[in-house]
Amino acid sequence: MSLTGTPFLTTLIALAVVALALPLGLWSRLRGPRLLRAAARVLMLLFAQGTAIALVFVLVNNDNNLYDDWGDLLGTGDHVRQAADLGVNGTGGIPVEQLPSVRQRFEPASGPGMHAAGGVRVTQLRGRVSGVDAEVYVWLPPQYDEPAYRHRRFPVVELLPGYPGSAKAWFGSLHAHEQLLPLMRSGRVAPFILVAPRTNLLSGRDTGCANTTGTVNADSWLSIDVPKMVADNFRAAPGPSGWSLAGYSAGAHCAVRLAVAHPDRYRAAVSMSGYNDPIGERRSVTAQSPARRAANNPCLLLRKAAVPPRIALYLSGQPGDGYEAAVALRRIAKPPTDVHVVFLPRSAGGHTLALWRPQVVPAFRWLTRKQDPHGTRRSTPPAPSNGGSTPVGHAS
Repeated sequence: MSLTGTPFLTTLIALAVVALALPLGLWSRLRGPRLLRAAARVLMLLFAQGTAIALVFVLVNNDNNLYDDWGDLLGTGDHVRQAADLGVNGTGGIPVEQLPSVRQRFEPASGPGMHAAGGVRVTQLRGRVSGVDAEVYVWLPPQYDEPAYRHRRFPVVELLPGYPGSAKAWFGSLHAHEQLLPLMRSGRVAPFILVAPRTNLLSGRDTGCANTTGTVNADSWLSIDVPKMVADNFRAAPGPSGWSLAGYSAGAHCAVRLAVAHPDRYRAAVSMSGYNDPIGERRSVTAQSPARRAANNPCLLLRKAAVPPRIALYLSGQPGDGYEAAVALRRIAKPPTDVHVVFLPRSAGGHTLALWRPQVVPAFRWLTRKQDPHGTRRSTPPAPSNGGSTPVGHAS
């Protein structure tokens, strides 16, 4: 029975009702020795408490999409088939254009929010380069199947969740596709293809979205295998001009790190409450040594870059939660690297989905201005402002 499925939730609700009814109906009717009656009452109380805790956990998990399945919850899920040394470019020396075509079968995705706004589809991808086997969710914009756009290629945004977190969170908790659908139809936001690959690849550890030989090649999974599959199955714009990333929390760190490390694959990145030093997520494999931390810190990568990368970064955060990291990146960035910082007041909320959900629309409006290489919008939004940090309210 699926952890996030309706049958499991319904079963827990039924058990919670039974657990409440048992002591009400049997507490004074129990017969037998005093010790036996006491033991039976204790068991009834434990059963009631256990079912209540389990029900609350499932409701919270379904709302926040923290754990996608039992393997994620119990720490038994492992999606890494192999983790060979793939070299600096993460391809093992094989040019991406020489990789064989990847044709996938997609099915309608299940779960909260997955059937809304035209529906999200899912496929199980076997990463030929990374050695990762995991699911990838794809949502197509409303223009994709319109005859007028049949020859157009659409820009793509890879959506990365926090840790722990499910790729479904962008659809089931942040409702990104539901928020963006009417804006795409009206031309206020470009018709992006939304791609949400699994990032929780190891049991009980965050990958840092990096390649760690012998452990996981998460970078190659996200920046090579997934884009290759999307390009082979959909009318996706070519990289880097047609590709960007967006993430929150640990996913925000990943989005910026991948964009800074691969300006030949991505043009822009959105970071919501992110961090630069991988120690921001202590369970990340990239936080386990000073060398790994330095090699995966986007601030240090920008500083050491021989040529500033031609990328644009949208960084939002609160004091003590992403804002200082964003300012540090802006200070160190040099043209043509473009860094836009958004200050979020403490009154906007804490490090939760409630803080990030209202940021989806402004972030995608920014992406629209930065990345729409084929003119797929119906209209042109206002020109962006280039003036420093922008304070925003909770829902702006």
